[in-house]
Amino acid sequence: MADQTESNAGAYDDIIGLDRVIHEPARLVILAVLVAADADFLFLLRQTGLTRGNLSSHLSKLEQSGFIVVDKSFNGKVPRTVCRLTPAGLDAFKNYRAMLSRAIDNLPG
Repeated sequence: MADQTESNAGAYDDIIGLDRVIHEPARLVILAVLVAADADFLFLLRQTGLTRGNLSSHLSKLEQSGFIVVDKSFNGKVPRTVCRLTPAGLDAFKNYRAMLSRAIDNLPG
């Protein structure tokens, strides 16, 4: 039984070591969308189902973490906000996905 517990310790470490910025479900969805392509605010709003304020808050957290860049501009008089993943954000997302996969594979059951 001790061997079983020791072999599970790595899975538990991977779970504990998950990036908490990414692990929040809304931010995970945002990053998953941005892995495929840059996206404007309205597209992210539709894809995530978040409110404007909630999406804005999560985008700010991802931007502060250096995972995304938010470009604000105007198309005529209409504001446009476009988000894109940074190289650091892509690396963090890939690392998160690998750690989560490894943890799931090593869990008992």
